[in-house]
Amino acid sequence: MPAFTHAIGFDDVPFERDWRGDVRIIGTVYAQTTLHGVVSGKVRRDGRNSTAELTRLVDTSLFRPHLHLILLQGVTLAGFNVVDARALSAATGLPVLVVARREPDLARIRSALLEKVPGGKRKWKLIEKLGPMEELRGVYVQRVNLTFKEAGVALHHLTLTGHIPEPLRAAHLIAGGVGTGHSRGRT
Repeated sequence: MPAFTHAIGFDDVPFERDWRGDVRIIGTVYAQTTLHGVVSGKVRRDGRNSTAELTRLVDTSLFRPHLHLILLQGVTLAGFNVVDARALSAATGLPVLVVARREPDLARIRSALLEKVPGGKRKWKLIEKLGPMEELRGVYVQRVNLTFKEAGVALHHLTLTGHIPEPLRAAHLIAGGVGTGHSRGRT
């Protein structure tokens, strides 16, 4: 079983509620709990280009040959730009682990997508296709091309402070600093 010690984690930069353009995303590359690099890109607020942009960022990264895993802080970026985690895994050849601090309110998400977001029906199907989140090591996860045991091993190797893996924690902190001038320290 691979150790899943080299990972890239993504989060988006905070944006104003009424913002309708592109939103910067930050990716941090880690070897276990050591930061080795940062990548950044942009996705459209409530758009549909997150999977393509994440694929581009992973595949063009100088660190690509060493990566074992892609981590996402939730399955959406920039509002409701839903990542097709299965397509991302297929395109990059890497497993994807979606991590959330709390179990999401799927009924509320479904309602918002179907009632307020262009293309919401297609986006909801992507979320449904991932299946329910599973509780693991103090967080909730969804897995693509990764067993439950492998996900636990990855969380063990990549988590230093609290329950959120370092690549996601750092991406969140950097995104906050870039977006608002300071990070809040809360992932």
